[in-house]
Order: sequence, then structure tokens, then C-alpha cells
Amino acid sequence: MNSRLKIAAVAIGLAASAGLAAYASSEEPPGGSAALQTGAQAPDFTGINTWLNSPPLDLKQLHGKVVLVDFWTFDCINCVHTIPHIKELDARYRDKGLVVVGVHTPEYSFERDTANLKKAIQKYGITYPVAQDNGYATWNAYGNQYWPAVYLIDQNGKLVYTHFGEGKYEQTEQKIRSLLGIQDKQG
Repeated sequence: MNSRLKIAAVAIGLAASAGLAAYASSEEPPGGSAALQTGAQAPDFTGINTWLNSPPLDLKQLHGKVVLVDFWTFDCINCVHTIPHIKELDARYRDKGLVVVGVHTPEYSFERDTANLKKAIQKYGITYPVAQDNGYATWNAYGNQYWPAVYLIDQNGKLVYTHFGEGKYEQTEQKIRSLLGIQDKQG
């Protein structure tokens, strides 16, 4: 192959790679925000498109409550696996001072559709507030990078605990119990 053909082949290959990278990144979350550190003041819910199961919430009105913020998206299998645990925490501790807020931040374009999100909420029996974060404003405010991701905020609005991915359900619950001042195992 002569040098002109080699150069053309390399240019075509680079252009194709760039096109594939652009396509792949069109379905990925924006990044670049620094991760929220334990002890930091938790950012408010911002840029929320729609609130489901609740009127709009803000951390100022939730002062005095323990808040569990769950970043999820309905087509993420790991998120789906965590939903029963999040629902259980909500049911067990809602009347004791816990507020669960699901922040639905879509990975794929079809997850941005509010009708699809409503169907998922109904399918999974979610009754706690869900904030639709299509523009990643709250996601970026937290510096989040993962689905699912749990952030626990204390009664004074400080981040006190995080967990990314599935698991550590007992540890998360113990942290909630501690924040709520619940000692006995019966809850």
C-alpha cells in the first residue's frame, strides 16, 4: 500500500473511532464535578424537571429530618436490585424521621421520558418522592458518578454516609438507625 493510501486509511479509521466515541458518550452522564465529601453541606435538589409522588422538595424544608438520596435509573439492573431495600427503609423509618428521595438521573434517552418513568415507578411500587433529573443538575451538584448511589444527609443538612452500587444494606440501615437515635432492633 502506498503512503497516500496508508494516510487515508488511518484518517478514515480515526474519523470512525471519533464517531463511535461521540455516539457512546451521547448516552453517558456528564462528569467533571468533584465528589461530595462526607461532612460537607449537602446540595439542594436542583434542575429537577418533574417531581413524582410529592410536591417539590428542598433540603431547607427537610431540616431536622434524615434524608436518604438515592440516585437511580429505571433501566439499570443494579438499581432495580436496590429498590426493594430502599422501599423497605422508607416503609420502616418514614414515620420516625427518614425521608427517602429517589433522584432519577437517566442513562439512556428513553429514560428521560416522564411517562416511562411513571410506568417504572408504578411497576416497582415506589411511593417515596422521585425527582426527575434529566439535565444531571442534582447529579453534578453531588459530584455523583454511579448508579445506584446512596447519600445519607443528617438532620443539619450534612452528608454523613455514601454507598455506591448494590449491597451494604445492613450498614446503611444501621447508619440510618444511629442518625434517628433508634437503639432497639425492632425499629
